[in-house]
Amino acid sequence: MARGFANFLENKKGEDIVLLDIKGIASFTDYFVIVNGTSSRMLQSLANALVREVKSEYHLNSLPEGQPDLGWVLLDYGDVVVHLFSPEQRDFYRLEELWSEGKVILHLM
Repeated sequence: MARGFANFLENKKGEDIVLLDIKGIASFTDYFVIVNGTSSRMLQSLANALVREVKSEYHLNSLPEGQPDLGWVLLDYGDVVVHLFSPEQRDFYRLEELWSEGKVILHLM
């Protein structure tokens, strides 16, 4: 499922996509999908498209958390948490460093 999310977001023009396996490290999820969007409009578009796709393909619901205008939108699907970032916010929060014990499963530039 996480790999499917990453591939879907790449097809929707998400950038610098990282799929991070954090099973056994985090108690609240197994995977992070971390994605850059080039603008707040793109972040909103990526979030909306993923919500529709996941509902259609996996029959799962999630409401976006955060605000595209602030550069970070989060979608929580239980085993997979998707982080949609502006490049600036991603550099600020550095989730890949914070969760560096995790294993990078996929990195799509």
